[in-house]
Amino acid sequence: MQTSSDQNSPIRRIAIVGGGTAGWVAAAMLAAHLPSSACQIQLIESTDIGIVGVGESTIPPFIGLLRNLGINEKTFVEQTDGCYKLGIRYRHWAESNHEYFHPFGALGQNIDQHEFYQCWLRANQQGNTHSLMAHSPCAALAQARRFYQPGLASAAGTSYALHMDATLGSQYFRNYACARGVKRTEGKVVSATKKTNGQLQQLQLEDGQIISADFFIDCTGFAARLIEGELAVGYNDWSDLMPCDRSVSVKTQSLGTYKPFTEATASKTGWMWRIPLKNSTGFGHVYSNKHCTDAQAKSTLFRQLDAQRITDPHFIAFKPGHRRSFWQHNCLSIGLAAGFIEPLESTSIHLIARGVEYFLRYFPTTQCDPILSAEYNRRMRADFEEIRDFILLHYCISQRRDSPFWRDCASQTLPDSLAQRINLFKAQGLLRPGVDDLFRATSWYSVFEGMGIRPRHYHPRVDDIAAPRLAQALNTQRSAIKRLVEVSPSIDDVLF
Repeated sequence: MQTSSDQNSPIRRIAIVGGGTAGWVAAAMLAAHLPSSACQIQLIESTDIGIVGVGESTIPPFIGLLRNLGINEKTFVEQTDGCYKLGIRYRHWAESNHEYFHPFGALGQNIDQHEFYQCWLRANQQGNTHSLMAHSPCAALAQARRFYQPGLASAAGTSYALHMDATLGSQYFRNYACARGVKRTEGKVVSATKKTNGQLQQLQLEDGQIISADFFIDCTGFAARLIEGELAVGYNDWSDLMPCDRSVSVKTQSLGTYKPFTEATASKTGWMWRIPLKNSTGFGHVYSNKHCTDAQAKSTLFRQLDAQRITDPHFIAFKPGHRRSFWQHNCLSIGLAAGFIEPLESTSIHLIARGVEYFLRYFPTTQCDPILSAEYNRRMRADFEEIRDFILLHYCISQRRDSPFWRDCASQTLPDSLAQRINLFKAQGLLRPGVDDLFRATSWYSVFEGMGIRPRHYHPRVDDIAAPRLAQALNTQRSAIKRLVEVSPSIDDVLF
C-alpha cells in the first residue's frame, strides 16, 4: 500500500518521449540542473520520426541558454553550420516594394531620463530626418554586413542570436545530454498505464520494453502522444486569429555571401523565410491553406531560391494555438506537443527553453501539487499569448490589399490585448509592459515604425528637453554607432 510520504517523495526518474530539438534541449537543460545521482533522465525516440525544419533561426535568449549550459559558443557555431543573426529584415510587409528591419539590442538611449523613442518622435515631428534605425547598432551593423567584437557588446547596446542547422543542433544537444548521464532508448511508445489518481505510470514500447518513471515529458511533436493521446488534454485553437496554417521548406547550396540576419519576405498568400547558414541556406514559405494550394506555395517558394536546391520540399500542416494545460498530472508537454504559433519571429526554441525553465522553477515532488502546475500553465499561457499578439501585429497593420489573403488580414477581429496595445501606441507612443515579456520596446517600436504606424503625438514631458540639447544627444548616439560599424569586422571575417 502506498503511503502519503511515498506520494510526496522526490522525483528520481524522468522519461522524455521524443527527440528532435524539443527533446534534446529539454534533456540537456535537465541534465545540467539535476545531478544524475539524484534524478535519472531517460529519452525515448524513434529514428522513424524526423526533425521538423531544415534551418533553425533563434533569438537572443538562445545565447543565454548556451552560456547557462556552459557550451562554448564558437564550438557550437562550428558544429551546427551556424551563422550570427542581428535581427530580421522584412520585405513587402507594409506594402509591396517596401522593407524595414527589426533589430536586436538597444534602440537608442534615454535622454535626461526621458524614454528614447519619445525623444526621437519629438525630434522627428520637429524636422529631424534621421530614421529610427539610425539609432540601432544592430541595424547599422546588419546593413553593413558586419558583426561587432564581443568585447564591445555591452557598451554598444548590441545583442545577437544564431542560425543553425536543425538536425545538427539537435545532435549537439543530444551529445551534451548523453555526456551528462541522460540515457537514450530507441523505440516507439504504443501504450501507457496510469495510476488511480490519473498520473502516468509506465510506457510500453513497440518492442515490448516497459519504461517506468515518476514524471513524463511529451516531446512527440504535433502527435502529442502523451499529453493528448493518453491524458486527453484539449487544444486552444487559434486558427480563427492567425492567418497561416501550412509551410513548405527546402535547403539550397550556399552562395558564400553571408547576411547576419533572417529575411522574411511577404507573398500574396503568406510569407517566405531565408536563413543563411555557413554551408547552406534554408528557405521556406508559410502560407494559408484557404488562399493557396501546396503546389502554388511550392512554386512561389522555388521562384525565390538563389542557388541549387539540395533537398526535396517538405510540407507541414499546423494548427496555431496551445494546450489547454501544458502540465497535467505528472506529464509536461514541450515544443510542438505544447503548441505552435508560426515561425515568423523565431520563437520555437525559446518556448522550449522557457517551458523547461518554468518546470525547474516549479519543480514538484511525485505528488505533483496542482497549485504548481496551475501557476506553470498560467505563465506559459501568457507567453504564448504575448507571442501570438506580436506576430499578429505584423499582419493586421499592413497596408497591403493586393490579394484576398491580405484583405482578410485587414478585416481580422483582434484579441482585446492586442487591440489595446495598438490603440495605446497610436495615442501617444506608449507601450504596456508585462511580466517577463519576450518582446520589449525595441521590437514593438521597430515593427510599428517599419509598418508606417506613428503615434498622434509624443509624450508632452519630452518638451522639458531644450531643443539644442535634444539634437546634440541624438547626434552623439548616431556618431557612436557609426564608429562601432567602422571598427567592426565583416561577418565573413568573423565566420572564417
